[in-house]
Amino acid sequence: MKLVPENIQGVLFDLDGTLLDSAPDLYAALVVPRGSRAVLRCAFADRDESVLDALVPRYLEIYESVMAQQTRPFDGIDNLLERIEAQGLRWGIVTNKAAFLTDELISRIGWTSRASAVVSGDTLPVKKPDPAPVLLACERAGLDPARCLFVGDDRRDVLAGAAAGLYTVAVSWGYLDGGDPHEWGADVVLDTPAQLAALLQLQPVTA
Repeated sequence: MKLVPENIQGVLFDLDGTLLDSAPDLYAALVVPRGSRAVLRCAFADRDESVLDALVPRYLEIYESVMAQQTRPFDGIDNLLERIEAQGLRWGIVTNKAAFLTDELISRIGWTSRASAVVSGDTLPVKKPDPAPVLLACERAGLDPARCLFVGDDRRDVLAGAAAGLYTVAVSWGYLDGGDPHEWGADVVLDTPAQLAALLQLQPVTA
């Protein structure tokens, strides 16, 4: 395990599968973390891409209507974010989800005023695994990439974070897209939000 940089300023997170267990709502709308086209391709394997493309807007519309009905932070995430904030650190979100969905979901969860930066999949012309969204989030949050962590449940999170110069954390509690986080080249692999709190030496939040 690579040592965590000294004087950490903040933590950037992937959204779906890392901070939020959004699968129940995503599946309810037939949209999964890999994207609506992937699930539509499974459901309509005999249709060509143009037909699938035509179906995507309606599925996203359905997802937006059910979004956050069953979506919840993973166990331990609320406490982790409270401890990050209590330590005076900043945290933000870098997701490949479209901004109109990201912003509404974060609002419904109640994180809009708490996240120091939110970069969505269409904020820039590129998305993860390109490092540009991660670097933009660092800029917006006032974070030095060399003093920041990027946390995610997908190989593209590790690739984007590493290319941007952040300390990378792969988590095993997320969706993982069928992969093994130990094979992604992350600086560390963690199993629970509590382990991340321990890695950052965060103090418990007292009432």
